[in-house]
Amino acid sequence: MMWELRSVAFTRAVFAEFLATLIFIFFGLGSALNWPMSPPTVLKVALAFGLAIATLVQAVGHISGAHINPAVTLACLVGSQVSFLRAVFYVVAQILGAVTGAALLHQLTPHHIRGSLAINKVYNNTTTGQAVTMELFLTFQLILCIFASTDDRRSDNIGSPALSIGFSVALGHLLG
Repeated sequence: MMWELRSVAFTRAVFAEFLATLIFIFFGLGSALNWPMSPPTVLKVALAFGLAIATLVQAVGHISGAHINPAVTLACLVGSQVSFLRAVFYVVAQILGAVTGAALLHQLTPHHIRGSLAINKVYNNTTTGQAVTMELFLTFQLILCIFASTDDRRSDNIGSPALSIGFSVALGHLLG
């Protein structure tokens, strides 16, 4: 397990997770900012997040697996697809990447546009329990899509895993 820490491939994979998460958060949150000429819509935000994740899965999937989300990393750990050590480093890199991406967006966005920086809110009298349950179902469908589209045991032509994962993320944003 410790040999993994010393490998260049491990370092590249952890950095890929950091960078991909940074880019994902920067563009995803950026799409939800309230620009006067282009206010955010649910469709715009869903497409931005979906296209961003599809692009990033295609770009860094061969380096790190392109988890870009601690929930995905945890699912891969439970599914014995990554080691415990790699999962810990990935989650730390993802958190640091997300914070860095949000901080960069915060600094590059004019104050009057920035607002709450696209912070999510629960609407329509939805309770916290209902929101958490919905998030669990949406995360489950994302994990199911990832596992199904990247399964090496499949012999059928499954198309583009990056595209199907991107569509899954867009679906989650449209529904959630």
